[in-house]
Amino acid sequence: MVESTHSSTQVKVVVPEDQMMVNLLGSGDELLRVVENSFDSDIHVRGNEITISGRAEDNALVVRLIEELLQLVENGAQITPDAIERALGMLRVPNGERPADVLMTNILSARGRTIRPKTLNQKRYVDAIDKHTIVFGIGPAGTGKTYLAMAKAVKALQAKEVNRIILTRPAVEAGERLGFLPGTLYEKIDPYLRPLYDALHDMLDPDSIPKLMSAGTIEVAPLAYMRGRTLNDAFIILDEAQNTSPEQMKMFLTRLGFGSKIVVTGDVTQVDLPGGQASGLSVVESVLDGIRDIGFCRLNSNDVVRHKLVGKIVDAYGRHEAEQRQSQGNGSRDRLPVHSNGSVRGAR
Repeated sequence: MVESTHSSTQVKVVVPEDQMMVNLLGSGDELLRVVENSFDSDIHVRGNEITISGRAEDNALVVRLIEELLQLVENGAQITPDAIERALGMLRVPNGERPADVLMTNILSARGRTIRPKTLNQKRYVDAIDKHTIVFGIGPAGTGKTYLAMAKAVKALQAKEVNRIILTRPAVEAGERLGFLPGTLYEKIDPYLRPLYDALHDMLDPDSIPKLMSAGTIEVAPLAYMRGRTLNDAFIILDEAQNTSPEQMKMFLTRLGFGSKIVVTGDVTQVDLPGGQASGLSVVESVLDGIRDIGFCRLNSNDVVRHKLVGKIVDAYGRHEAEQRQSQGNGSRDRLPVHSNGSVRGAR
């Protein structure tokens, strides 16, 4: 229902069930206030009727948001302030996917929770993993690059699409010279691989992980231990790939065997290689550009799923580094281009 009042219009949305209205508005109308604070339109609720008054284009966006939220409620999703903000961000992207389709995409159900993408770029990333044999996930900390790849790996193992999962990272801080560190092999590599173990414990029964590792079904090892191997029927994840040299990146990618999938994740703004050494992740796209079945996905600060401040910190450092490069005549360091809206590239 639409009513015109001079320069403004009024739209009414009727919610079919009382319980849906409760879930939509939140405890103490918490969720309603999030919606109100996101628009200039006036939003009033009476019974099961929501009245929106304001500019026609703003009202239309409010209605679309309410419709998407109702779809999420109907599908059993719990609406949170964060979900509302992410849904609104998707609706503001021209020709973007429906928020309900993105936020209800199930990757893995594990330990009483369901792992789903929370942003449009995250969904594009997991879709790219389905479509390509090799996928590069490039973006700042907290964007879910490694976590979503791990979820896809566990899902593939459970579906018997692969026989094992191989997780690896370069142990840059030790210069890959792990033999000089005290302790057993696992004690030596534990500090570098701990984030991968933590993600595994979120997705699998912790008691089953040692058994899977002893059987070789899950392998967690430093990148140096990949040399000379051919990895068949495996889901392989290379994390922190910005800390590989171009030679190490080539070595790793050529481990690909039959029936396997590779996901490479990293953040080209956090290179820890010594002496200004070139990052293998920074140059790999120019090397592999145009090769079929390889996809490049970029995530940005809008895809950060940690505390809101993390996204703001990422943006602040990005601006600071851009200003430094400009003051130094743009410098000569080779970096991947940063796309503000995120993107997925790959030959099909």
